[in-house]
Amino acid sequence: MLPFIEKNWPLVLVFVLSGAMLLWPLLQRRLSPTREIGTFDATRLINAQNAILLDIREPKEFTGSRLPNALHIPLSQLKDRGVELAKFVSRPIIVYCERGMRSGAATSPLTKLGFTSVQSLRGGLRAWKDAGLPMQKI
Repeated sequence: MLPFIEKNWPLVLVFVLSGAMLLWPLLQRRLSPTREIGTFDATRLINAQNAILLDIREPKEFTGSRLPNALHIPLSQLKDRGVELAKFVSRPIIVYCERGMRSGAATSPLTKLGFTSVQSLRGGLRAWKDAGLPMQKI
């Protein structure tokens, strides 16, 4: 085995690096304080534990509708306006954006505020709409 590795070290290196690149997203998700949840788990968390819904879309995106009773604090303003959420720190919080790509970025400011249960809605507002769940007109 050792002679093969010595003769083909570039291939072995490519093999190891590609394996690491495939495993990195899995490790990152496991180590992240944010957990992604689907629409079913989100509705269950809202009903069972009175979770807070936090819409982090920017003002230009915040048109038409939102999840029912969601609070709107744009991601760009979350650090400055996080005090508004302090009274809800004992409740779980579900963060969402349009497609679920930016909601993970809200984890750090929310954990600094004291939130211990931070979830990101997988697929964001679009996944909620696609599931046929209720929306609130703005």
